[in-house]
Order: sequence, then C-alpha cells, then structure tokens
Amino acid sequence: MKVEGFSTLLVIFSSFKVCEVHCSQKMKNMSNLLDGLLHGYDKRVRPYSKSGPVTVNADILLRSMGPISELEMSYSLDCYFRQTWVDKRLSMNISLENVSLGIKILERIWHPDTVFYNGHNSYLHIITTPNKFLRISPDGGILYSQRLTIRANCMMNLKKFPLDVQQCPLRIGSFAYSTADVFYKWRAKLTSPVDIYPHLTLSTFDLIGYPMTNYTDIVKGELHSILAVKFYLRRHAGYFIIQVYVPCALLVVLSWVSFWINREATADRIALGTTTTLTMTILGIENRNDFPKVSYITALDLYIAVCFVFVLSTTVEFAIVHSFTKYGTGEPLLPESTDDEESEEENMNLSGKCDLEVLEMERMKIEGHNKRRSKSFLALLCQCLTGTKTGFNRVKTGTVGLHDLSNSVSQIDKVSRVLFPVVFIVLNLIYWFAYMP
Repeated sequence: MKVEGFSTLLVIFSSFKVCEVHCSQKMKNMSNLLDGLLHGYDKRVRPYSKSGPVTVNADILLRSMGPISELEMSYSLDCYFRQTWVDKRLSMNISLENVSLGIKILERIWHPDTVFYNGHNSYLHIITTPNKFLRISPDGGILYSQRLTIRANCMMNLKKFPLDVQQCPLRIGSFAYSTADVFYKWRAKLTSPVDIYPHLTLSTFDLIGYPMTNYTDIVKGELHSILAVKFYLRRHAGYFIIQVYVPCALLVVLSWVSFWINREATADRIALGTTTTLTMTILGIENRNDFPKVSYITALDLYIAVCFVFVLSTTVEFAIVHSFTKYGTGEPLLPESTDDEESEEENMNLSGKCDLEVLEMERMKIEGHNKRRSKSFLALLCQCLTGTKTGFNRVKTGTVGLHDLSNSVSQIDKVSRVLFPVVFIVLNLIYWFAYMP
C-alpha cells in the first residue's frame, strides 16, 4: 500500500513538472514568436491592404454621464472606447484564438491616432495602472480598448430652458490621417456600437436617444473620416418648478389680494404692491446667477417677466382706482367730541345754580354724547366687515344711518378680480403648451 501511494504521488509530481516545463516552453515560444514578428517591423508606417486605407472599427460602452454644464457649454462621460483594425504584419501561425498582451507592446506597433474633435480636458484612467487593453488575433486583427473620461463641448440652444431637449455630439476621427490612409466605421457586428450600462441615471437630464452616423468632412485642409454620435438629453424641470415657477405664481396670486382691500386703504394696498414687486425682482435676480448668461430670452426669463408684469399691474390698477376715489373718503378717525370741554365751561358758568333743572340738562347731554359714540362705533364696525367707507362726513356729524353704509367697491376692482386670474391662467396654458417638450 505504501508503495502504491508513493507511486501515485510520483506520477502527480511528474505531471506538474511536465506541465510547468510545457507552459514555460510555450511562453518562451510566444516570446520568440513576438520577437520574430516585430523584427523589422516599422511602427511609423501604417498597415497596407489591397482595399486601400486601413479600416478602423470603433464602439463605445458608456459607464456614466455628467456633469452637464450650461454655464460652460460642456458635458462629461466615462466610457470604454474600443478600436479594432487589421495589421497583416502581425499575423501568427498559432492555434490560439487570440493573444492578450501588455500595453508596453503599443510602443512597438502602429495604432491609429484617434482624437475627439470636440473634446477638451479628457484623460485616460491610470489608477492603479493605465486602463488599456490589447489583444491580437492570429490573422493580424488587433483589439485596443481604453477607459476614458471625455469632456466635450456642447453648444446648447437655451431658448426653451429649462423645458428644453439638448443635442450633445461626440465626434471621433484621426488627427493626421486623411481618408486616403484611415477610414473609420462603427463596429457592425455588435447590436449597438454605442451601448449604455444598465440603470444609468443622470441627475438633471434623461438620456432619450443616441443616434450614430459616420461621414467625411474637411479637417485642416484634408478630407477626414469622422464618427459621430448625438446624445439627446431632456432636462428635468422639477427643480425649476419648485424653485422658480411655483414661487413666482404664488407672488402673482398674493398681489391679487389688493383687489379685495378697500380702495380707501391706500397705505395697505401700496405696501402690498411694493412688497410683491420687490420680492419678484429679488427672486428673478438671485436665480439668474445660477443660470446661463445668454444674449437671448429663455423660457424661464419669459415666465418671470410675465409674472413681474402681473405683479406690477396690480399697483398700476390701484393707481387708476385711487384716481376715481372721492376726496375726503380716506381712512376716518373716531369723531372727537368737545362735549366734555363744553360741560366744564357750563359748569363753571353755572356754579352756584345746583337746582333740579340744571341736573336734568346735564343728564340729557351725557345720554346724547353716549348715543353719538355708539353710532360712530357701529359705523366703523360695519365698515370693517364690509371693507368700504361711505358717508364718513355724516359719521363725524353723528347723522349716519344704516342706508349710508352701502358697498363702495370700485367697478375696476370688481373687473380685476375676474380678469387678472383668467388672463393669467390662459397665459399659463399657452406657455406650457408651447414649451413642454
């Protein structure tokens, strides 16, 4: 039994030893093969083929997108950018499907000088090592993959901001080679040459489409092959509705309260109109600092301007109403009575005449004074409840009747109570119907 166990261990050890020798020999053969392929290889010369220019097939796997800046007219994306081309000088007579190699070999072979024409401040990820990958097939096909963060220009049209849909392009091509040397195509074997990571979300936009195309255009005086993809981005309007639209609409509604305030209350209506106008001005100025500074009017500017006009119109409306208010119908004061002073004078004149007739006259004067004060208080209470003041000249004289306390609301105020809300609602319907994407 011990001899059989020892024999089994010897066989296993011999197998490992043979495998190690075989793998070492295989790696040595591969190294010799690569050295033989690169012997006499000139990386300065592009691969030649019977069809003419080298065809470079490209595809993109989008990992994340953002931030998207309206102030700088740019956007960023993190992606895997892959290119494939065929270099017959690297064809190998081996049984392997493909060979994965280190990135150092890129320094010894030709590869396309691909650039992003509308990119700026882009970079390659180098943590923990440069994020590059190279694979060579036996027929000379090369797959070159990189992980990049691309920051590209996007000239946005903000006339419908913040209810807009932006088109941000990404243009890819060769820096030096014209169409006579290098021709770019989207990788046709894939379902989509531009693919998106599952559950990709953006903070302020929705990615609703990304059509691709390839075309030729003149770059630096020569015809270049260009790959292009347009990212269609629809903006989230929720933030702007909460921060701008709703406060502006509430300020407009608050300004309408003045239509129900009595027209003789000049101080109250002017204070309300001034407060809402200043608040509307501050709201428009503060929010403007965070928005793009463009020379044309945006949808948000238009809405703020309309709300400002409505708020200002309430103050102008009161000025018109006040011009038709009769003189002397301002806010009354309680009638000042001089009965006490008259009583003191009469008492001084009637000192020594303390008979029953004098006492009766004093009692009647006190009852008349209290009666007039009660009438004045009743008139003021009725005016406070109805919001109107009429006949206050009669109040001062103590000849006010209930028929004199009729409603004196201006006809302009009555019309404004209906006209302003109706016009504002209609303009809102037109606005949202015209600007909603």
